[in-house]
Amino acid sequence: MTEEIIIAGFGGQGVLSMGKILAYSGIMQDQEVSWMPSYGPEMRGGTANVTVIVSDQRISSPILTVFDTAIILNQQSMDKFEKAVKPGGLLLYDDNGIIRHPERKDINICMISAANVAAALGNTKIANMVVLGAFLKVKPIVKFENVIKGLKKSLPERHHHMIPINEEAISKGMEEVKYINQL
Repeated sequence: MTEEIIIAGFGGQGVLSMGKILAYSGIMQDQEVSWMPSYGPEMRGGTANVTVIVSDQRISSPILTVFDTAIILNQQSMDKFEKAVKPGGLLLYDDNGIIRHPERKDINICMISAANVAAALGNTKIANMVVLGAFLKVKPIVKFENVIKGLKKSLPERHHHMIPINEEAISKGMEEVKYINQL
């Protein structure tokens, strides 16, 4: 099993954190992992994306042009990466701020209203964990308990008090994800 993922959005949306937690989760399962971030110099508010590969085999290169999964958090990223999803792959997106929804018919498309779910949970900063939960519901490539271990590894210790709300956000994302197009 090899899963090649691009996570893309604006800096400050937790794109890189989501990728890092996913990568650590793969490591906790003794899988091979690649985590390659890309972001502009303005960081917060600028574009950011991360390529994550989780595999049970050696990874030959972290550089990809097509992906099994694209996790999209803004319109710019939708415009750039919708066409980069392999036929039969998955495009998962947060509908907050999306003007043009995905149009492809040869991929699975899922949507989560992560910003709304996070706001309902009382903390808008956990929207990325809502999205991660939605992804793991559709493609359970890592076990939930390893995601929690990945969270502990990824978050600085001073933020460990946030682990329960992040865990709740992941669970809520698993409940709230909706299929728009299912092959």
